[in-house]
Amino acid sequence: MNSVRLTTAQALVRFLAAQYTERDGARHRLITGTWGIFGHGNVAGLGQALVEYADVMPYHQGRNEQAMVHAAVAHARQLNRLSAQAVTTSIGPGATNLVTGAALATINRLPVLLLPGDYFAAHPADPLLQQLEHPVEADVSVNDTLRPVSRYFDRITRPEALIASALHAVRVLSDPAETGAVTLALPQDVQAEAYDWPVEFFAERVWRVRRPAPDPQELTEAVRAVREAERPLLIAGGGVHHSEAEDALRAFADVTGIPVASTQAGKGSLRHDHPADVGGIGHTGTAVADDLARTADLVIGVGTRYTDFTTASGTLFQRPGVRFLNLNITAFDAHKLAARTLVCDARAGLEALTQALAGHRVAGAYEAEYRTGKDRWDEAVQAAYRADDPSAVPTQTQVLGALDAVVGDTDVVINAAGSLPGDLHKLWRARSPRQYHLEYGYSCMGYEIPAAIGVQQAAPDEVVWALVGDGTYLMMPTEIVTAVQEGLPVNMVLVQNHGYASIGGLSESVGGERFGTAYRYRAPDGTFTGAPLPVDLAANAASLGMDVLRAKTVGELRDALARARASDRPTCVYVETDPAPTAPPAQAWWDVPVAEVAAREAAVDAREQYEREVAARRHHL
Repeated sequence: MNSVRLTTAQALVRFLAAQYTERDGARHRLITGTWGIFGHGNVAGLGQALVEYADVMPYHQGRNEQAMVHAAVAHARQLNRLSAQAVTTSIGPGATNLVTGAALATINRLPVLLLPGDYFAAHPADPLLQQLEHPVEADVSVNDTLRPVSRYFDRITRPEALIASALHAVRVLSDPAETGAVTLALPQDVQAEAYDWPVEFFAERVWRVRRPAPDPQELTEAVRAVREAERPLLIAGGGVHHSEAEDALRAFADVTGIPVASTQAGKGSLRHDHPADVGGIGHTGTAVADDLARTADLVIGVGTRYTDFTTASGTLFQRPGVRFLNLNITAFDAHKLAARTLVCDARAGLEALTQALAGHRVAGAYEAEYRTGKDRWDEAVQAAYRADDPSAVPTQTQVLGALDAVVGDTDVVINAAGSLPGDLHKLWRARSPRQYHLEYGYSCMGYEIPAAIGVQQAAPDEVVWALVGDGTYLMMPTEIVTAVQEGLPVNMVLVQNHGYASIGGLSESVGGERFGTAYRYRAPDGTFTGAPLPVDLAANAASLGMDVLRAKTVGELRDALARARASDRPTCVYVETDPAPTAPPAQAWWDVPVAEVAAREAAVDAREQYEREVAARRHHL
């Protein structure tokens, strides 16, 4: 048998460089590059291998391990999960810093390959620097924290063990029903150990991303359910985008007239101006979508996980006898809410449904009803965006209105946490499938800036915007340095409202009285109610290499956004906002338990409201 002698790390890099996915006849490189921060545990193994094979495996230098995962995940999402990136770290804290990013990837069903360094497999000296000693399980390392947040995990304790494990890892990464974070923990001595590898291990492999069609019997039952429904509503989830099923969804809506609401991950599945698009659904949804959900007799979920924000914590779908039809490539999600199922690819399933429903359309009165509701909500959006006085300090929704007026149809707008996701889900007018990039499966503060880098790498010709609040910015601004280093012209809109505005509002609503949510000095009574802290986040962004444009008024903001969009450098638009709430209120409930007993009036009042809301919860069986 022909073989080649390489270290384990060298063999892994060469193997990854030869892996491809293919869907619909188009081939894509699976691992487009490797992010890395080097320390003991990977510098002499994977670090050396990436130098050795720099011609076949691009390397990206990160500043924070969690941020590297965020960048890789956003990159994969932009490329419809057909390509991914790897992330390598040192042992110890470098490895455990991956956990948050890994959880985000797996929750959102997005592929990323994690290659953390691990302790010596041979145990030449214990304990090592940064080694966790377990008194009864000597094979445990800190990397075991990645097990519950990984879709596949292995520790490669012998070079030859890599062969089977690498193939399993790539199988999971490329399978849309299984994908998420994949972890290969690599002991530092094994990384550098040589082995005679079979040359077949390095042959090009193509992993075909299947489009499984719906089962004929399930399809027949689904068609019957749709034909019998008087008030059907379709919920588009992230699976519509991952499957590139937007055209199929539009054709389905055009044929049937069924209205389409969207989750955070599914927004943009239809253009905002399509007659059937009724906007976001659930706690952060539109009035028209949530009203339709309350009276729907059939809910058709396509590629959605039905999170509590989508279902309003089980209180949204209130019609007696409401039934669910779920089209999902993952059986686990398809069976939620005791639904009829179509376990299949989103595009294949929608195309089959559309063909089988030829000649069927909802009643004209139903179409007229939801289109009227859509028009009313458009008026609410315009009111929230309107800023008649260009010399005024903008509100947060007016910031979104100014951005809406500047972006092009294919610009990408990224957000994940704070009060912005709710405003965006209600108000943003998505114009293309990938314009609206909200990470709301994990809603991870610190995601936006590294995600913008990953998206910009995947779509170098598009304009990318990271919308960041001051709380999120302070958590993870480090990858600004990477954007500057790589010459990636990402734009950041930095909204300064002096604290955690979203959690502050939530705290107030549940009797927490905004405790610990403002960035302020301590007052004489010891509370954080003094003057705002004199931090200058714009100066900080500039110190990291960004061009910074400060906007104090609506007029200055409009000008700054236009200049940022025209720039070929990483640019920050910094704006302090008027804290007055101008977004429409929540149109549906969200369950955050309130203290059952309390002495303070705010908590007592909140508990009374909570008990009224929770009484509407339903278990759909």
